[in-house]
Amino acid sequence: MRSIKSFSIVLLVLFSYIQGISQTKKIDISKSIIKWEGKKITGQHGGTINFKEGYLIFKDKKVTGGSFTADMKTLSNTDQTGSSKSKLEGHLRSEDFFSVDNFTTSTLVFKSIANKGNNTYLINADLTIKGITNSIQFDLVVSANKATAELEVNRTKYDIKYGSGSYFDDLGDKTIYDDFELDVVLVY
Repeated sequence: MRSIKSFSIVLLVLFSYIQGISQTKKIDISKSIIKWEGKKITGQHGGTINFKEGYLIFKDKKVTGGSFTADMKTLSNTDQTGSSKSKLEGHLRSEDFFSVDNFTTSTLVFKSIANKGNNTYLINADLTIKGITNSIQFDLVVSANKATAELEVNRTKYDIKYGSGSYFDDLGDKTIYDDFELDVVLVY
C-alpha cells in the first residue's frame, strides 16, 4: 500500500513538473477576432471573421506552438450596410472567393517559432484556405493575456483569382489586388 502511495506522489510531482514546462492556453473565441481588409483600385473593404477554436502553447512563458481555426461562415463586411453589405458578403462567400459552403473553416498551424525578444516571435506557419495549404511568415506580439499579429495573404495562392490583374487582362478599375491583410487579436 505504501509503494502505491509513493508511486502516486511521484506521478503527481512529475505531472506538476510537466505542467510547469508546457502550458496550452485556449483562446477566448468571444473576445478574439480576425479583421480583414481587401483593396481594389477604386477603394477597399473590411470586415471580420470569428474563430471557431484555437490555442497557444507556452513553455517557460515563451510561445512554442499554436493552432487556430476560423469559422468562415462568420465572414462579414463592416464598412457597408443594407443591400451593399449583403451583396459583398454573399460574393465573398461564393465560389468566386472563399467558397464557404464547401470550405466552412480555414486553419493556421505554427510550424516554427523564433524568439525575437521583447515578447515578439517570428512565426512560420501553414495557412489552409479552401483546402489549399501554403506557408506564411509573420510576427506575433504577446502581452499579458493577449497576442496580436498582422498577416499579408496572397489570395491567388488559394485559388481565389476573381478580379485579379495577375490572371485577367482589361479589368481596368475593377481590378482587385491579390494581397489582403489580416489583423488578428487572440485573447486567452
